[in-house]
Amino acid sequence: MLLGLLEPQNGEILFNQKALSEVLADWRKQVAYLPQQVFLIDDTLRCNIALGISRADIDDLRLKEAIRKARLLEFVEQLPHGFDTKLGERGVRLSGGQRQRVALARAFYHGRSVLVMDEATSALDKETEHEIVEEIKLLKGQNTLIVIAHRLSTIRHCDRIYRLKDGHITEVGSPEEMI
Repeated sequence: MLLGLLEPQNGEILFNQKALSEVLADWRKQVAYLPQQVFLIDDTLRCNIALGISRADIDDLRLKEAIRKARLLEFVEQLPHGFDTKLGERGVRLSGGQRQRVALARAFYHGRSVLVMDEATSALDKETEHEIVEEIKLLKGQNTLIVIAHRLSTIRHCDRIYRLKDGHITEVGSPEEMI
């Protein structure tokens, strides 16, 4: 529902005081969906971050800034062809944490201000999850983060936690109250 793929059976979701169904195109320009399994194509890092933009129209300054914000710069500097290194099918040459960082860089490149992270760290080992959570914490106050997670360690940094059961909110509170 948050992505506008399903409509609520009752109630409504508002974006800038308007029903989401009325402003769906505007909403989708603001939101990035970061799932557990990041979608990557068998192409270069450049094309995976600027996904949907023709190669000729990719803005290198914007690309570098997105990579810096996603804390991928050191990784890119180690790649044999930098931004133009092929990632392999489904990003086979990347670790889980690197794939998540590419997804973050994609959100930054496209200027998304709302990040919906749907179990984005659940398949990662504890150390990589910690790194991603630390990076996400740096976004606090700059982007709106909606984090869907089962692991408490993933949501400790959130301002508000909503516990759901059978599709209903059963509890709401600060991390201190909920954990």
